[in-house]
Amino acid sequence: MDSLHSPTIPSSTANPPTTSSSSSKPSLQSLITQKEALEAELSALSSVLQSQGATMQTSLTTFDGFPRADVDVAQIRTVRARIVRLKNDWKGVMEKVEVAVLEGFAERKKGEEEEGDAMTGVESAEGAGHINGVGVMRTEASGERAAAPVIEPPFARVNAVVEGSPAATAGLKAEDRVVSFGGADWQNHERLGKVAREVQANEGREVIVKVIREGRVVELKLVPRRDWGGRGLLGCHLVPV
Repeated sequence: MDSLHSPTIPSSTANPPTTSSSSSKPSLQSLITQKEALEAELSALSSVLQSQGATMQTSLTTFDGFPRADVDVAQIRTVRARIVRLKNDWKGVMEKVEVAVLEGFAERKKGEEEEGDAMTGVESAEGAGHINGVGVMRTEASGERAAAPVIEPPFARVNAVVEGSPAATAGLKAEDRVVSFGGADWQNHERLGKVAREVQANEGREVIVKVIREGRVVELKLVPRRDWGGRGLLGCHLVPV
């Protein structure tokens, strides 16, 4: 068994390869690969902090200013510094993903116009396609609204949503990537344990859920309840990422 104080952390492969041409742009697929690699390493680093009972804000000194003896202070500081760097890299990649998606959509639309395609703007947007949940953001009529630009990595993926469930009513969709669920986020979700507690503690009450959908954050208002006619309080299946 690996030592608690020496967990294995996968190395990120998110940095784009060096090319001979500084003006060449990475493809959308390569950007998505970078994004997923960064998310995987951030998740592993978050697990390291959790194994120490620490977060990005936990104090590492005693009340009288000495380093704590119950945690590996050096390791936590190293992990925190790495997380800060990776989060900045992740934000940069997400900005490039958004640009690449919009450029790809513009090129497709231009091509359709040249071919005399009579598709409407909405149909064209829906036909642009999605790659691993990244695409052009559209506002739906289900009560959801576009939130601020993506600022945190996701910690869970929506694997399935049951029709007519509280999750479906809130606008949650399969393949959404969960950024926050009430007070649960990528730093403290405890392999989704905190999500379960948030659901139980807020039965019948509104919970703010933020998800990444098509390269943007969407904010949803979900009310866990039992009387919807199906199993559980949500009617959806979440898996860690």
